[in-house]
Amino acid sequence: MFSATTAKLAGRRPSTFYNDIINGLRAENKYLPSKYFYDEAGDKLFQQIMACPEYYPTRCEMEILQYQSGPMAQLFSDPGSPFDLIEMGPGDATKSWYLLRELLATNSRFTYYPIDISSNVIGWLEDRLPASLPGLQFQGLNGEYLEKMEQVDTLSTNRKIVLFMGANIGNMTMQQATLFCRQLHDRMKPGDLLLIGFDLKKDPATILDAYNDRQGITRAFNLNLLKRINREMDADFDPEQFDHYPVYDPGTGACRSYLISRKAQRVHIGREKVIDFREHEPINMEISQKYAMPEIGCMAANAGFEPVQNFYDSRSWFADVLWQRMP
Repeated sequence: MFSATTAKLAGRRPSTFYNDIINGLRAENKYLPSKYFYDEAGDKLFQQIMACPEYYPTRCEMEILQYQSGPMAQLFSDPGSPFDLIEMGPGDATKSWYLLRELLATNSRFTYYPIDISSNVIGWLEDRLPASLPGLQFQGLNGEYLEKMEQVDTLSTNRKIVLFMGANIGNMTMQQATLFCRQLHDRMKPGDLLLIGFDLKKDPATILDAYNDRQGITRAFNLNLLKRINREMDADFDPEQFDHYPVYDPGTGACRSYLISRKAQRVHIGREKVIDFREHEPINMEISQKYAMPEIGCMAANAGFEPVQNFYDSRSWFADVLWQRMP
């Protein structure tokens, strides 16, 4: 059973948070789900990561949206046909802002539904977007992507255009990503569109540097999850006893971030749960999968989508790919 303190703290979050953390730390190869990075402090740290000179993905995709939102909007718009624009993991919507502005400028009839697991993100968008994009019809949804996509279906019967940008698809293995796209397919109708951001394979040193910035912000971002577990689950992690260790495998395209226990240690979660760490034992914190274009094409086919158009930055380091849901 939870202690009274643990139960009170865990009650502020979905029960899946507690279960996911315990299951990950009790696994033979310890891991923590990266989706829980994004509490209030994590959101701020990620904003700082995106501004790091080493972190190229944000700048690459920003370039795409700044200069190619016009062609995207043309592909989205069906004259006289309203649609729902659903964005999973919008962050501060800095990139999608260009697309939203273009759609408004061309008098497209749409409602914007940003979905994020972070209530801080949704609250920020609700405060800021109305002022920067007058006339935008939108409703923020706080929760899991697939669950909230189903909720949009209860709110509107319009055709759907789904955005999954920021290389968020890279936070899954290729197998998990294909399954996720198949789950999206099953929640869409024939003719609906899906725009996904993929970070492409490139110089391994460039990729690794992006997850090991010299300022140590990515390290702080990973360690912040331990602090969140301490706060919300009454745990006693000592973050200073863990080192941040990123690795990149150019063969598979998998970039992984680990926290490495600096010594043999014991961590308590509430009064009942005890997690033992060996010296140098890793916690797998995050995967950032990189792709080649043929791999992306195979994923589309396996998930039931047909490629429509690819949008690249000027160095072809990043691609926003537009797929259409097949019957």
